[in-house]
Amino acid sequence: MTVRPVLRLPEPVLKEVAQPVGPVDDDARRLAEDLVDTMRASPACVGLAAPQIGVARRAFAMDVTGHRKARSCHGLLVLFDPEVLLAHGPVVAREGCMSVPELTGDVARASLLVVRGTAPDCTDRVLQVDAFEARAVLHEIDHLDGLLFLDRVVSADGVFPRKVYR
Repeated sequence: MTVRPVLRLPEPVLKEVAQPVGPVDDDARRLAEDLVDTMRASPACVGLAAPQIGVARRAFAMDVTGHRKARSCHGLLVLFDPEVLLAHGPVVAREGCMSVPELTGDVARASLLVVRGTAPDCTDRVLQVDAFEARAVLHEIDHLDGLLFLDRVVSADGVFPRKVYR
């Protein structure tokens, strides 16, 4: 089990466009394991992209199981080189990010999404996701494109200090 530190803004890798993973090999599978281990070790984390652990490759892990806003749920998911095939129905909702832990923001994202990528077992996956799971996928893909939720807030007054619940 390898839990890596989660990088925070202003780390430069968070603003870089990540490079394709390409054919899945042992290095890619180790990256997938590190993403899952780090995500699982981070309380309330539903997704983590490779740039957040310092790897500028197009890969993310995600699991919205049990989240109160999730409708679709594909369980634990790791995708390499994901691409959006269809996006429909933007909805504004609050987002947060482990790389910007002190803030949240209102972001418009598609509420229905079809995404394709490669799984660690080398299978091609095409997934239809909606609601919170769609938001989470798009949030992680933004990380692969060098974007943070702060780059997508709907207005200047759409950024808020994160609430801390004890």
